[in-house]
Amino acid sequence: MNVSTKKTVAASFSDLSKRVLLGTVLSASSAVALRAAEPARPNILWVVSEDNGCFLGAYGDPLAQTPTLDKLAEEGVLYERCFAQPVCAPARFTLITGMYAATAGPAQHMRASGKIPAWLEGFPERLRAAGYYTSNNVKTDYNAPININAAWDAASDTADWRGAQPGQPFFSVFNYEVTHEHMVFPDYVPKFDFLRTNPAAVRIPPYQPDTPEMRQDWANYYDEMRLLDGQIAAKLRELEKDGLADNTIVFYYADNGGVLPRSKRFLQESGTRVPLIVYYPPRWRHLAPAAPGSRLTDPVDFSDFAPTVLSLAGVKIPDYMQGRPFAGPARTGPNEFVFTTRDRMDERYDMMRSVVDTRWLYIRNFRPDLPYMQPLDYQFRALGYQSWARLAAEGKLTPATAQFWGEKPSEELYDMEADPDNVDNLAGSAAHAAIVEKMRARLRQRMVKICDNGLLPEGSVLEGYDASHQPGAWPVGRVFDLAILASQRDADNLPAFIQGLADKSEPIRWWAARGCTMLGAKAAPAEAALRERLHDKSGAVVVAAAEALARLGRTDLALPALEKQLMANDTPGFIMQAANVLDRLGEAARPALPEMKRALALAPSVPGGHYPPQQAVAHAIAVLEGTTAPFAYPPVKSAAAASALQ
Repeated sequence: MNVSTKKTVAASFSDLSKRVLLGTVLSASSAVALRAAEPARPNILWVVSEDNGCFLGAYGDPLAQTPTLDKLAEEGVLYERCFAQPVCAPARFTLITGMYAATAGPAQHMRASGKIPAWLEGFPERLRAAGYYTSNNVKTDYNAPININAAWDAASDTADWRGAQPGQPFFSVFNYEVTHEHMVFPDYVPKFDFLRTNPAAVRIPPYQPDTPEMRQDWANYYDEMRLLDGQIAAKLRELEKDGLADNTIVFYYADNGGVLPRSKRFLQESGTRVPLIVYYPPRWRHLAPAAPGSRLTDPVDFSDFAPTVLSLAGVKIPDYMQGRPFAGPARTGPNEFVFTTRDRMDERYDMMRSVVDTRWLYIRNFRPDLPYMQPLDYQFRALGYQSWARLAAEGKLTPATAQFWGEKPSEELYDMEADPDNVDNLAGSAAHAAIVEKMRARLRQRMVKICDNGLLPEGSVLEGYDASHQPGAWPVGRVFDLAILASQRDADNLPAFIQGLADKSEPIRWWAARGCTMLGAKAAPAEAALRERLHDKSGAVVVAAAEALARLGRTDLALPALEKQLMANDTPGFIMQAANVLDRLGEAARPALPEMKRALALAPSVPGGHYPPQQAVAHAIAVLEGTTAPFAYPPVKSAAAASALQ
């Protein structure tokens, strides 16, 4: 068939899926046979890319070469304000349950297993009960013991919709790893059959340093997005070849924000704003929230996806789901705001929360004393991150690029319309005080309502859905308020921390100790109360009190307590917390070096060799032994030095 004939045939197809055939033409007889048994409910297809922001022409990116996805946006509905959790497994928990991972700790941490209630199921199980065939190719890393066999008829790297019976509707998921974080690592050498992106042509945002490595990472990522577009085009051709395109609603989205520095793992737009495009074939356009080609600015997040699919399929949405359906007969009014979370990433702790509406992004940093950039092993395999660290060590960062290396502000507010790079923090602006106050109130409302498990230490007996939602189990609102006081780093709050150290509630004692840590030397009047907590029944409180004492120069008291927790093999969360504190102490932790080596030798062997406490301890040892450069944590006096000053 010559080129002109292909164009003529393609032009005769009216819907999007036929126009993305890219040269594949079906015979009329085969198409009729495959469409003979059309289901009474729509098929639903998810095509999911990993670790990318809105690197699409449809989102206004001039360098992107994504014709398939751009065409999908032209014929579908594009969401301008879709926000995900900033890393894959907690985000995937939200997708499969319709609930935030922070409701069932420790699912909010990356590399954990959330404690879920016995009644919680993956939402595809409800689709199966309603007659749908469900397939997943291939990610099932839900950060929780979701019953995979109950959720999916097929879950493997060969699973697809073809297992469905004639006339049976399907829900099928395909995950594409070509854009995953490791694809920008130097040991990955992809094959490209096109002219690659010129690093000189990319735009480096002001928060990143303009280094050759950073430019190369950006260029590589544009190439990977182009490969992704081709892979999705191939999947849509398969759908058409099987005669299913006319009856299939297609979702395209990314599972979390991009992997370029200050993206994945962070709550700025670069780490949480993701593309979302939904295409409705003509037969099912009455289920769409808007006409083809629409661009919606109402905010949505991943908690909305499960109820939306159930709505499209005509399945009852369970009351426990925390999101809202944005399409189908059960569609509700738009979200006023959406919510994202960041907690431990692999071996490094932090805690951030955000609320986002149509214009404003508000971030609360609950550990502002910790820099954004911590020595997270996997993240720093990217050359762009390494180049940023090199400039930081050489003292060559600009004010804009240095923001990510010092201590964080307690609050951040960004105007997403005027400042899409999120570099102008308006939280301290008097002109924006009312907006900040409104966002603070929204944050408290959401965190208290879901019993946010990020307010609990990892390893707490209160962690998990059942324990944390038990009426009266812990004073959620009071814990939130004390955590806010702690993050303010105001010495006027010290009396509240001293009082909190004696509270009967574990999370109150924990946040009181953390508040003292964040005050540093200003917490000296709390020393006696902190020493009492070195014998606390909660290992997490012991670790927090030990860090606060170390910040007062009392490493002679802190190190033995941390060493003991380092050996708490029955509670990996406490080991992790102790390892992180020892690593942050740097040279002040040298007396604990022998015990750290013993802990490393006793670390359990796990599949893939990925045991986060082991990584944190190994880094602390390497710094003390001089085999790696120390990270830019705030310096800590040794006990001897503190005594000399008294």
